[in-house]
Amino acid sequence: MESIRRTAPVLVGDERAVLTSLLDRQRDTLRMKCAGLTAEELRRAATPPSGLTLLGLVRHLAEVERGWFRNVLGGEDVRGHFPKNEAGEWTEFHVEDADPDEAFALWADSCARSRAIVEAAESLDVQGSSGDERYSLRYVLAHMIEEYARHNGHADLLREAIDGATGE
Repeated sequence: MESIRRTAPVLVGDERAVLTSLLDRQRDTLRMKCAGLTAEELRRAATPPSGLTLLGLVRHLAEVERGWFRNVLGGEDVRGHFPKNEAGEWTEFHVEDADPDEAFALWADSCARSRAIVEAAESLDVQGSSGDERYSLRYVLAHMIEEYARHNGHADLLREAIDGATGE
């Protein structure tokens, strides 16, 4: 597996520094799990019967970043890049013809925009909403760490099935 330098977690610091370092470490972990693979390998559903792929995870997390940071916290109404299909399924996981470069660029842009929203917030108490529900920046950061950690577990299994690579 290609060597990717991951963000070091802030072990002693304020809450924002700790949370953002942990989230960036999770983002780096996903990037690491995908590093060095071909487009075909990134599109491979490596653990049948599941159709989950590393590329699908990258596209999904780009959408999750957009939704939570730009739409919920930023108050924007940015539509997804991968809308639902006729069957009502989200299409970010349908990667048969997906371009990995496009997906990684979209994800990188989503992460950069998310970081900018976090940096601009005056405190972790800043709130946004989705429908009638209110969410603090503190909650969103914690939720995003959870979201990435869950999917990085999937990425571990997918990567090992593709080429045997294991590790953090």
